[in-house]
Amino acid sequence: MGDDVVHLKVEILQDFMRDVFIGLGAPEEDAKICADVLIASDLRGITSHGVQRLKMYYDRIKLGLINPETNITIVKESPTTATFDAGHGLGHVVSYRAMELAIKKAEEYGTGAVAVGNSTHYGIAGYYLIMACKKGMIGLSITNARPSIAPTFGIEPMMGTNPLTFGMPTDEEFDFILDCATSITQRGKIEVFSRTETPIPEGWVIDKDGKLATDPVEILKQLKDGTAALLPLGGAGEITGGHKGYGYSVIVEMLSSALSGGPFLKDLTLDKGWKIGHFFLAIDVSKFISVDIFKKITGDICRTLRNSKKAPDQERIYTAGEKEYEMEQKIAKTGVPLNKSLQNDLLTMKKELGLEQYKFPF
Repeated sequence: MGDDVVHLKVEILQDFMRDVFIGLGAPEEDAKICADVLIASDLRGITSHGVQRLKMYYDRIKLGLINPETNITIVKESPTTATFDAGHGLGHVVSYRAMELAIKKAEEYGTGAVAVGNSTHYGIAGYYLIMACKKGMIGLSITNARPSIAPTFGIEPMMGTNPLTFGMPTDEEFDFILDCATSITQRGKIEVFSRTETPIPEGWVIDKDGKLATDPVEILKQLKDGTAALLPLGGAGEITGGHKGYGYSVIVEMLSSALSGGPFLKDLTLDKGWKIGHFFLAIDVSKFISVDIFKKITGDICRTLRNSKKAPDQERIYTAGEKEYEMEQKIAKTGVPLNKSLQNDLLTMKKELGLEQYKFPF
């Protein structure tokens, strides 16, 4: 980590992000939700979706691309399901409310599912999984996004990074939280590499000629104009299973768009409003089996996997959510690392919104 990196206390950064959203016109409760989702990402070490994204939301709200007030309309509802129109408001807010309702329905009927349309970027999918796990439930959280992934044997960006994510409560200190895109990487990680001008690993991105690309600055430009594409999980072609990641991405696209009646694929672009769709599912474990028994079994599965034979050059085997839990304990003590570019972003927003009460150490 470079000499220009500064660690900022979690509480200070969370409060600042809340006040930025309030300064942009978001109600205080909504601003708290947004800040909580973002800081959860930083705490878990998912740097691509935390404070790194704040300036993006800031700019989009100022440009009128996101409504700071999230006016949710229930389009359709049944005892176990609902469809929301997010009013093109803050994706974090409508997603929090959607999972909240899915959990409420699951508590009464065993399962609850909510589809969301006309929304915007919702942060890390794992945040909404954790909401379900805290209630002793299984959670599913998915979203489509602006096109960036090429289909297998193609070079044109068609699907978004489309995370397909699951959360399972366990009897351990951390739950099983599988939060990952259906692409090898996501745009946010490339943005992180771009800020430090570090080449990305070969095999993440292909250009318009189908060749592997590694320059993050050029890649971000090419992703914007559609002349580069991320590769799906498994990579290029079928030999290493790229068609599987492609298939999972399409499933997410269908559940995110078709259930809410929203746009899909190439229609999820800036000039058409980025009307993103999400889908949330909560399953009440207690309607199947004792929650304690379920947690013991899921915990045993994780422990058994971690205690299995390791490769000669490896010290540990991990299960999903473990690294993030350990990172959370670390970041809570050391603070969130901010590189020079992020420091400048915070100073810009502070000045423009008049948030002079924040005395940053940079």
